[in-house]
Amino acid sequence: MRGKGVPTGDSSETVRERVIKARDIQLQRFSGDGVFSNSAMSPTQIRKFCALEVESESLLERAMLRQGLSARAHDRILKVSRTIADLEASENIQPTHISEAIGYRSLDRNYWT
Repeated sequence: MRGKGVPTGDSSETVRERVIKARDIQLQRFSGDGVFSNSAMSPTQIRKFCALEVESESLLERAMLRQGLSARAHDRILKVSRTIADLEASENIQPTHISEAIGYRSLDRNYWT
């Protein structure tokens, strides 16, 4: 059992390895496109690489309506969701990835605007 104040998450080395793997996934995904990360995806690439299943699409749509988000915010959430999925080595974006990205967007709006 860990003591009080001792971090209980993944070690720095584990996180580092996961980030390196996610970056490799992105480099392979965009090989030859002149894009090196999910954040630089074009609208066409977003449609291609961020396809959502019905549950994820519904979740994102509800968040868009409730929070009054723009089309730009929609695309940003998809890019962040794709990155979260890459960090988990998930081929598809899952509802949990969308939820996490929406949460980050909410933090952005509350603390940085």
